[in-house]
Formats: sequence, structure tokens, C-alpha cells
Amino acid sequence: MQVREHREDLVRRVRLLSGLALGFLVLIAATFWSVQIVHGDYYRGLAENNRLRKLPIRAPRGLIYDREGRLLVENVPSYNLLIDRSRSVDLAASVRFAHEILGRSEEELREALEKARQAPPYKPAQVAADLTLAQVGRFEAKRLEHPEFEIDVRHLRLYRHGPRTAHVLGYLGEASQADIEAHPKDYEPGDLVGKKGVERTFDLYLRGADGERVAVVDSRGRVLEEYRRERAEAGRPLTLSLDLDLQQEAARQMDGKVGAVVAMDPRTGEIRALYSAPAYNANLLARGVTQEQWQEILDAPHHPLQNRATQNTYSPGSVFKLVMAAAGLAEGVIDPDTTFHCSGSTVIYGHQFRCWWRPGHGTVNLEQAIKHSCDVYFYNVGKLLGIDRIAYYARLFGLGSPTGVELEGEKSGLVPDPAWSLAVRKHPWYPGETISVAIGQGPVLTTPLQIAAMTSALANGGREGMPHLRAGETQETGRRLDLPAGVLEAVRRGMWSVVNAPGGTAGRSRLDGIQMAGKTGTVQVVAQSTWGDGDSLPYELRDHAWFASFAPVENPELVVVVFVEHGGSGSGTAAPIAKAIYEKYFGLDTHTARTGS
Repeated sequence: MQVREHREDLVRRVRLLSGLALGFLVLIAATFWSVQIVHGDYYRGLAENNRLRKLPIRAPRGLIYDREGRLLVENVPSYNLLIDRSRSVDLAASVRFAHEILGRSEEELREALEKARQAPPYKPAQVAADLTLAQVGRFEAKRLEHPEFEIDVRHLRLYRHGPRTAHVLGYLGEASQADIEAHPKDYEPGDLVGKKGVERTFDLYLRGADGERVAVVDSRGRVLEEYRRERAEAGRPLTLSLDLDLQQEAARQMDGKVGAVVAMDPRTGEIRALYSAPAYNANLLARGVTQEQWQEILDAPHHPLQNRATQNTYSPGSVFKLVMAAAGLAEGVIDPDTTFHCSGSTVIYGHQFRCWWRPGHGTVNLEQAIKHSCDVYFYNVGKLLGIDRIAYYARLFGLGSPTGVELEGEKSGLVPDPAWSLAVRKHPWYPGETISVAIGQGPVLTTPLQIAAMTSALANGGREGMPHLRAGETQETGRRLDLPAGVLEAVRRGMWSVVNAPGGTAGRSRLDGIQMAGKTGTVQVVAQSTWGDGDSLPYELRDHAWFASFAPVENPELVVVVFVEHGGSGSGTAAPIAKAIYEKYFGLDTHTARTGS
């Protein structure tokens, strides 16, 4: 009886153990089925990702050309030394070997390796940049003895004309966190992206598509072999509307000066030259600068990083009289035959306002007032118009708002009116301020590019100027300005007289064989209570010089605007620079006239 009970108990235990073993086997089988069948693709992907590492191959950026197909920006190879720590048997020996070839201290090389420890071991770290071809050859010759070293070729930008095109082309820099957040699908840490100029505006167009090198690594992250390589696709080329000859001529003429030159086609809005002085060498920034070097650039006199054509605003001075003339004619407060007498000054609202010409211009009509740049004439026009109508026509000609050119940071300028005065200055507009604005002084502010767009509208028959830098956009400029017939013709006759009639303020800049129309401008930097010689003042207190122009008069092909900070008179400083640019454009400097453009 006891034996039977003992046997039955044993059988129960065996059955229980068998059931448990069977259940365990079923669980293993179910798990295996789940991993291999149900979730097989997922786990295979994880395993593959642990085995494969993707390393980028940077795409060369697109080249940039001027309108004639001349190369402005190209890519040049930069040979950088990388070390794959997973292939180094003795890092100390690797450092000594690199020291012998590079001539850099072992301590400096060890510091570079220490920084690289933050990166995964499978990712080669940069030890040195810009190796010479001789150094590259020595590393390649020792490749078998030192497989941990490899040469990485990166494409650096070469700006062929250096400072002469710097403000238009811009430069590259490492992507900031803000850049990455703005373009998370396009930028990664370490990417070089456009920071200024067209390099920034057209960055995604110029970038191309990066390739990648897929490497097989072991459990320690060491590279075993290359699994796959996808070639990079170079960026697309970009052709600008710039004329390199005019750009270089502008740079030559502005040598040693501070200011800006803008030349554009009034028929299409294409910019032929845009130069800001002083400039900077973009090639230095393309290769990276130290914090000390960057600070030196920031602290340089006259702030060379600023694009004075678009980012600095100035009082327009007497070039604003062109807006005043158009406004007065359009509103009917004057006609071409309206005259005012200039005795050298006039009293308006109980205050004396001086003309720049102390003896006075006598009795002058509109054409004569523009030709001589008579302040008294336009003081009276300003009083008749009032600030609201002046502001309306200034904005009609594009002042007070960006032109929309493809450059970052363009300033709006300022066209003041009573609403602005109350909102910003917290006090009403005073009538006497209107008289100052009438000759381009007071709070009115413009950029040289805005003045070029304004002059373009005067030259092309009243179509809105729309400056742009990308070539191929040959459509006519923008909307037609709402102006009565005859207004622009009367203004252009005055501009013709400035250059071509006896006594015109820019008569010394007359062209041989080509008729140019223009308007000089001189802007007081400090108020002067008496007539005086501005050249006798310290440099920083001297007048600014303007000249706005177009040619030929009958069929305008080119607008040229010149601004020189503290340059003195527009007739003596700015107009001769414009003359030189026209001579280059029309071939007058080589006695070979250009027809068409």
C-alpha cells in the first residue's frame, strides 16, 4: 500500500515536471516565433544598425558666375588628416609619427585627439587641416605601417576676387544651433552653410546632396570593411547679374574711401555692380579664423562687415529733390515754369533757411533749380506740399521700405510723417521739420540701393525699380507708378541739365559721346549756422557726398548711384566715380563704345 502511494506520488511529480518542461519549451518556441517571425524585421534592423555605420561624404557646392560666365566662386580641395582610433595599436606612436610629418608639437596633436574622444570610436577624428601635397604624399606612402591615418578631402570656397565681391557673395561658416533648428532636414552639426550674401540666400540651392560611406564595424566600433558608398551630388551653379568689370571698377574708384556704389539696369532691375567700402577678405573667413582674428575684424575701423549699400541708412540730401520735384508737379502745386527767387536764404515759419550757394541763384524755374540744386526753391515746394504729401510720394518711389534684393539684413530706411513722430518721438510734427525734409535732411533716411531703385523709376518711364542679383530674370521691372503725364519728363530735363548744361553741379563729370543725367547731393553731418568750407572740418564732421544718375538719357541702360561717407561735395567726389563706371560700361576708357547690354 505504501509502495503504491509512493509510486503514484512519484508519477505525479514526473508529470508536473514534464508539464513545466513542456510549458517552458512552448514559451521558448513562442518567444522565438515572436522574435523571428512577428518582429523579425524590427530586430534584424537593430542588428544591422549596430553592425553598420554611416559616414557622410560632403557634396561640393555649386559654382558662382558673373553674367558673362566668368567664375566668381569656385571650390578648391583642402586635405585634412583624420585618425581612426580603432585602427591604432599605439596612439602615442601615432602621435609621434604625425609630429614628424606635420612639424606640429606632440602636445598640440594630443589635444586634438583628446577633443576627438567625444566622438564615437568608429568615426575618424580630424587631427590637422590644410595639409600640403608633400605631407599628403608622405602619409599615403606609410599607409600600410599606419592604417589609422587617412586623408579627407573637403571642398573650401575660393572667392577669386576677394574683397571686391565680398559683400555680394558673402562667406560660409559652421551651422549654428539656430540654423539647424530652422532647417532640421538639411543641416547637421559641423555643416558649412552660407552666413552672408548670396551664399546665404541661395544656400540650399548651392549645397547639392551629400553622399555617404557605409562601413562595417565590430562590437568595439572598429571599422572592418566598407559596405557601401553613395556618391555625393554637386550643388547647382548660380549665375549672377553682376558685371565683373563694373564691380572691379567700383572697387578701384572707392579705394581708400568709405561708402557704396550701386549700378543696375533700369529696364530689368538686374544689378550690375554692388560694392561697399571698406570690404573684407572672404577667403580668410572661408578657412576659419580664431576668436582673436574675428574680434580684430569686428573692431576694424569703419566696420568692413557692414554692407553700406543695403544695411546702412543715410540722409539722401539733394538727391531727394527729385522726389520733391515729382511730387510738386503731380500735385499741381508747381509746374515746370513756376519760379522762386533765391537770394541765398529765405525765412519760412519765422526761421531763416540757407541755400548752399551763399550769393543765391536768383529767380529760377524747376529745371534751373534742379541744375543748380537750389535749396530755396525746394524749401518753398516743401511748404506748399506739406509732410503728408511728401511722405506719400517718397514711398511711391520705394523709399522707406526694403527693395527685396536677395541679400539678408536690408534696412527699410525712414520716411517720416506726423504719425511716426507721435509714435516714436512722442511729440507732434513741427512745420519747420518739413522744410528740412524738402532738401533731404532731417529724419528722412535711405540706403544707396533704395536711391538706385528710385532713380531707376525716373529713368525707365515710371516703373517701380526692383533690384535683383540673380541673372535670367529679364522681365520688366514692377508696377507703373501713378503719376500724371509729363511729370517724369520735366524731372529728367532737370537731371540732364545737372550734367550737360552750363553751370550744372556735375558739369565736370560730363561724358564724351554719351549723355548722362544725374543729381548731386551733399549732406551735412553737423549743423552749421554759417556758410563755410566743409573740407576744413575734421574728417568725421565733413559732409557726405551723393550722386544719382542714368545713361544714355534717351534710352537708359544703366543707373549708377554713388555714396561717399564724409566725401565732401557730391559734384567733387561722388560724380567723378560714377563717370568712371559709365566710361567702363560704354567702353569710353578704351575708346570702344558699347552698344546694348
